[in-house]
Amino acid sequence: MTARITTAVLLIVALFSAVSGFAATSATGTNTVSPALVVNVTVAKAIQLTLATGSLGTTPCAITPASDYSMTFGTVDALGITATTCGAKFAPTTPGVTPAAYYADYKLTPVFTSQTVSTNTITAYVSSTFAKANLSVVQANSLPASIAGLSAMSTSSSAQTAVGTANGASGTAQTAYIGVEIAPTNGAGLTGADAATVTYTLTVQ
Repeated sequence: MTARITTAVLLIVALFSAVSGFAATSATGTNTVSPALVVNVTVAKAIQLTLATGSLGTTPCAITPASDYSMTFGTVDALGITATTCGAKFAPTTPGVTPAAYYADYKLTPVFTSQTVSTNTITAYVSSTFAKANLSVVQANSLPASIAGLSAMSTSSSAQTAVGTANGASGTAQTAYIGVEIAPTNGAGLTGADAATVTYTLTVQ
């Protein structure tokens, strides 16, 4: 009786060993083995908005990337007398009464991936205004034919200005226009260097 039980156990062990010989990571009696690797990832939504130099004027206004982008119009004046160093300008409609403007085009390229939708907007506002009261940031989404085609950019984060093309294609550059309007104001502290910061927001929803 004991001998029969032992024989049965040995038979089971032999069968188990034979089955194990065909496991995916190793095998005997063959020259092929086929292990499998399960590749795991977690896909995250990604989004990017870049600014680049446009082409308006004999010398386009260069946009340079650093910790923030920057654009320099050089010297400007409220009569539009000073020649542009880049971009273009509009002289005042009524000198000494209405403002002059210096402006340029630039490129915005939205990129977004793995989003649930492709509808999107780009908005902007002046998050840090010029210190001088005679300066303001103006913009347009199409080439302005006159100074009237430029409008003041919002200074409110809760009511931003729409910029570029609504629902633009991901990876496709859009053209917009930005400039500085100089009012014919007189008083102390209205000359010299100054700077304003415009903050952009790309939203996909």
